[in-house]
Amino acid sequence: MQSLKLKLFWCAYIFMLGATATTHAQSGPKVLVVNAHPDDETSFPIILYKITHDLKGTVDLVVMTDGGGGFHGSELGSVYYGLQLTDSVTARNNLPRIRKQEVMQAGDIMGIRHYYFFDQPDDYYNLNPIPYVTGKNWDVSYIEKRLDQILAKESYDYIITMLPYSGQHGHHKTAVILALRALQRYKGEKRPVIMAGSTYNDEKPNDFTVLEGFPETAIKKDVPSFYLDVATHFGYLKQISYKVISQWVIAAYKSQGDMQENPAYKGDKETFRLFDVNDAGALKKTEQLFSQLKQSGYSAEQNK
Repeated sequence: MQSLKLKLFWCAYIFMLGATATTHAQSGPKVLVVNAHPDDETSFPIILYKITHDLKGTVDLVVMTDGGGGFHGSELGSVYYGLQLTDSVTARNNLPRIRKQEVMQAGDIMGIRHYYFFDQPDDYYNLNPIPYVTGKNWDVSYIEKRLDQILAKESYDYIITMLPYSGQHGHHKTAVILALRALQRYKGEKRPVIMAGSTYNDEKPNDFTVLEGFPETAIKKDVPSFYLDVATHFGYLKQISYKVISQWVIAAYKSQGDMQENPAYKGDKETFRLFDVNDAGALKKTEQLFSQLKQSGYSAEQNK
């Protein structure tokens, strides 16, 4: 009997420890990232890293496509994986598997919790979102159902998408549009804030207002952009910055070699804009988030 009581005590104690750890792990903001491809999160990896590591929050990731079309710039990736990934047939047979592995390796660095792979065809590069939004090339009813289920189940504080603009890949635009429409359908009590993220060296706050033909993509007027400085140095002799994390994340994508050379992934500021579909409380909530980000981790040292 004494032995049984002791076992029950330790079981209860271990359970309490687990519950405490879970509460602590999710004590910060809860975020859903909605993107088109594995690697799109490299547009803003530091905010995700800081949310999970510095604020003890939670980040989940939706990836719309299977990533099978990303075979340009894969010359060195072909050597690394021992597959001719610049060949479209070989790439489409292998990249969906490879890029899932890569995004999860990158996600380990950023602290991503759950991955939701929608496996829509990564067919070809074009600027037109119409074939995807209308359901011609993607199964939009399936995507909408999955997004609705995820939002209803998880009760997120924030949704982050890429910043849409006219010269952007049609897949990226579609991922943003579908995320915005999912939020418009959302009936939960706690409505998440949705924002568009990007990284630039020379930020122009008013360079995007709305995608033509898609009024739901409008950016909220008379509201400032929010910035996360990733380039200011800290630590011993001020030798490192959060951009190191960006390089770790980008390095996970061996199949996407052109990313290493693209300056778009090496900006000094991660920048976020509020979409107009947000409610009146979104600005204050976002101000609080960025205040916490600036006062946490090594950002606190930067801001002394």
